[in-house]
Amino acid sequence: MRENDMLEKEEIFSKILRAGRRTYFFDVRATKADDYYITITESKKFTEEDGSFHFKKHKIYLYKEDFAAFTEILADMTSYVLNHKGEEVISERHQKDFKKEYSADSTEEEIIPEVSSFTDIDFDDI
Repeated sequence: MRENDMLEKEEIFSKILRAGRRTYFFDVRATKADDYYITITESKKFTEEDGSFHFKKHKIYLYKEDFAAFTEILADMTSYVLNHKGEEVISERHQKDFKKEYSADSTEEEIIPEVSSFTDIDFDDI
């Protein structure tokens, strides 16, 4: 088989989910016997100090005989998380467009976070 024929056969159906630094690739592929299976690939971008970057990838192969059980367990897991923690993202660093919100009547003192000291010295003590 020519290389182009192999590529066409592998690219049966695909979807992409971009989620911050992570990208998820969902691909339907064919076995040698021309049966279908799914691959789910997580690709995560890492930036080095010099500005260069690399990607780490993790892949799951999911075969037809496991679809029903996988779907059931995934639905159970997602329902559990949403029922116990809701849909709101708790970690600020995972929000796509996180910007610290300040109210219009905020004062400078409210914006600056309080810094605690390791001692409890008051100037009246000196």
